Amino acid sequence: MSNRRRPALFNLYRNEFLRSKAWFARRDRWFTHLAASGQPLSCAGCGRTATRSQLELHHLDYRGVKITGGTFRALEPDEDLVAMHPYCHDLLHRLIDRDAVLSHARTRRTASHLALARLRQKLRPDGGSAA
Repeated sequence: MSNRRRPALFNLYRNEFLRSKAWFARRDRWFTHLAASGQPLSCAGCGRTATRSQLELHHLDYRGVKITGGTFRALEPDEDLVAMHPYCHDLLHRLIDRDAVLSHARTRRTASHLALARLRQKLRPDGGSAA
């Protein structure tokens, strides 16, 4: 098992899926659902409030990303996505990619949660105690 981004798959994901109509529709549904719940928009890393245009969504699990007949489908449940500033999102991936335990010995979801906890300790004034 590896949580490191494999170049061929990562490029397909980044260059095609994240630019697909399916992803933009899924992204819109995620933000609409969050707004309907009354929760404020904030970055899961630094905790700062933000607008939807300032945030990216991090996948805790890629099982909902499907390719059927050469067409991407975005079937991720809401709980598989976490909003983050692009900078914080990049830091999260760096933590996962560079830590041997996070990149190899954990599931993607567990690695993401552990890396997010570490990121919160570094980026939040309260040391990450506000979830």
